[in-house]
Amino acid sequence: MTKRMKILSAVTLVLLGPLTLAYLNRSNIIIAAIGFAQRMAFSSEPNRPVNWEDGGTWQGNGERPPNIVVILTDDMGFNDVSMYGGGLIETPHIDALADEGVLFANGYAGSAVCSTSRAMLLTGRYSTRFGFEFTPAPNAFGPILRQLTHVDPMPRKFRFPESQKDTTGNDLPFAARGLPPEEITLAEELRQSGYRTLHIGKWHLGRDPLLRPVAQGFDESLMMEGGLYLPVDSPDVANARNEFAVLDKVQWEIMSYAVSFNNSDRFEPDSYLTDYFTDEAVKAIAANKDQPFFLYLAHWGIHTPLQATRQDFEAVGDNFPNHRTRVYAGMIRAIDRSVGRIMQALKDNGIDDNTLIIFTSDNGGANYIGMPDINKPYRGWKLSFFEGGTHVPFVMRWPNRLKGGTTYPHAISHLDIMPTALGAASLSPQAELIDGVNLLPHLSGQITARPHDSLIWREGHYQAILSDGWKMQRSASPEMVRLFNLAQDPFEKSDLSAARGDKVAELSRLLDAHNNRQADPMWPSNVEIPIWIDKSLGDQPTLDDEFIYWPN
Repeated sequence: MTKRMKILSAVTLVLLGPLTLAYLNRSNIIIAAIGFAQRMAFSSEPNRPVNWEDGGTWQGNGERPPNIVVILTDDMGFNDVSMYGGGLIETPHIDALADEGVLFANGYAGSAVCSTSRAMLLTGRYSTRFGFEFTPAPNAFGPILRQLTHVDPMPRKFRFPESQKDTTGNDLPFAARGLPPEEITLAEELRQSGYRTLHIGKWHLGRDPLLRPVAQGFDESLMMEGGLYLPVDSPDVANARNEFAVLDKVQWEIMSYAVSFNNSDRFEPDSYLTDYFTDEAVKAIAANKDQPFFLYLAHWGIHTPLQATRQDFEAVGDNFPNHRTRVYAGMIRAIDRSVGRIMQALKDNGIDDNTLIIFTSDNGGANYIGMPDINKPYRGWKLSFFEGGTHVPFVMRWPNRLKGGTTYPHAISHLDIMPTALGAASLSPQAELIDGVNLLPHLSGQITARPHDSLIWREGHYQAILSDGWKMQRSASPEMVRLFNLAQDPFEKSDLSAARGDKVAELSRLLDAHNNRQADPMWPSNVEIPIWIDKSLGDQPTLDDEFIYWPN
């Protein structure tokens, strides 16, 4: 061997170890690189005070229209509250809304994922009517996720389309992916009629300035820009990392502790995020008490990353199966406290009786937090059209108009929030076609028929329809149909698709007719996520467990 070859061999041996190690740990390296890039691109300034404008005094004639408050939680499961008889912990303030208002036994999210549900809530229209079909994500999300999931221990793997262009004929830059400006939001409708319109919390309907809240009808907006509830190393926080979930690992590295106000530069909140948003909501209510207002309080809680305050962590006690569940319970406690503080602020400002409060969640609880009971008694999770993904906590309270302590049995949806809020303000939607229904005549008994002949959910090839007590799910990849008689089988245990081909055909015709009236997606799906129906990611699912693939 020549001297040159010996040197080359030695160098190769020296480099082989680090290169091999880097290859084996490429997921961690990618995550760290993304986190570093995020921190460099999106720095945050120290906390600054938020000064809500004085809303002034109502100048209208006759009876003052009601204030409207929509409190939206993120990923809250049906069994995360106690107002339905269950609950991980007691939620007395949320329960009080139900005791004093109308509890919806069959309240449904617009979708089984956050962004499309929010689009439907604010427009009263199926988001597929305007091409908002998938959660906005950059095109790089797919290739990055492909690299991160190569070490995923789950038996079913993420799937990626060979070409994103094959999933839709359209595409948009990431910043332009969101709620189209031409769609008329609840905030726009109410502002045109003299309401002050206020947004606090999560948005998730577009990053471009033309798609942000202040361009979509809100007078003022305090918007979440990060995703951490507190800095990870804060002495006031209890953290719970889910090592079994790839996306959870990413969140801890890339998310920051940041908000913006009316499109300002990013700055840090001054407390735990749920409490901070509540503090500011209380201030906004006080500033607008003499003028009809619409407050959209869109909490990040109880979405991952799992972070509770130390105080809440201690307060819920230690009667939980693990640290993770205890942290989650603390996060629920913070949301419940927020609801109580909002109700008290309305009372303190003398406007409680004339305020319509709507409380719900954007979708069901997620499988990736590793807790089996959050959606009980229903099957399924966020990112599935089983009841666990779409059947959500839902309540309305308006002392001046709605009889307290009542339960409404018929299926209603996020689609109904916009027309109901407008109905409360004696307004009608401007859009030619609204899929939601003003629920007030139904709740008063003026209309006894059920509000909807059918409700439909669609995420690419995975779709579902609920009609006359029957629910059908279908997907093209893998090709399958599931049929349930919810009137007799509300927990979707008995698939009747083989026995009731006539009902499958009937619901397929209705679903096909609906699809023919929808728009093509405005941007592609770039990943399909396996979701086990009956197991969380913490429950070690197997290839034999029932599953669906969720396109996004």
